[in-house]
Amino acid sequence: MKVYELKDPQNLRLRAHPWVDSDGDPSHRYHDLRRHPDRIRTRIEDLLPWREEAAVETFLQLLEWLNGPESALESNDCAFSGPGVNAGPHSDLRLEVSGRLMILFRDQRRNTVSGQVEALTQHVAYALSLADPGLQAAVIGASVVDVQFVELPGPAVKQRGKQLLLSFWAWGDDEAEAYRNLNRTLKCLGGALRTTS
Repeated sequence: MKVYELKDPQNLRLRAHPWVDSDGDPSHRYHDLRRHPDRIRTRIEDLLPWREEAAVETFLQLLEWLNGPESALESNDCAFSGPGVNAGPHSDLRLEVSGRLMILFRDQRRNTVSGQVEALTQHVAYALSLADPGLQAAVIGASVVDVQFVELPGPAVKQRGKQLLLSFWAWGDDEAEAYRNLNRTLKCLGGALRTTS
């Protein structure tokens, strides 16, 4: 599996944790999935239209584990785009499915310690690079994103920290192939996060 450092200016802007509503769609709201795990399958708007796909089930299971009691991490945000025409440079295959997952340490103070999220990023990227060498029709881009942890005490400067943004793409010449490659990608991602958690 290919993993690279992604420097997309749109995704690198300062974010809040927790956030209230989405810039792109005010109806999309932050849900504390650790406190409300039932919302994973009912409130994540981007996943609802495709929940019958095996890859989306894998994504939901990943979110359940990530926000569950066995993980030292949690998710801040995720997104998913169903199949569409591939217009990107990474693959010649006709269709693309894509998404993102934002991850942070459950102990919010760890996210404000210099180097902690960067080390997490390196460990996850390394585990992903070993996960499925035969998977050529998918890629994951890793970014370290600035975050304001608004629930931490102190002045704003003490609340500044980082989180890990993982953007993923999978391709296929038809929807079934694209979803199969996405399913493999998300299984690799789940394994890498379990290894590092």
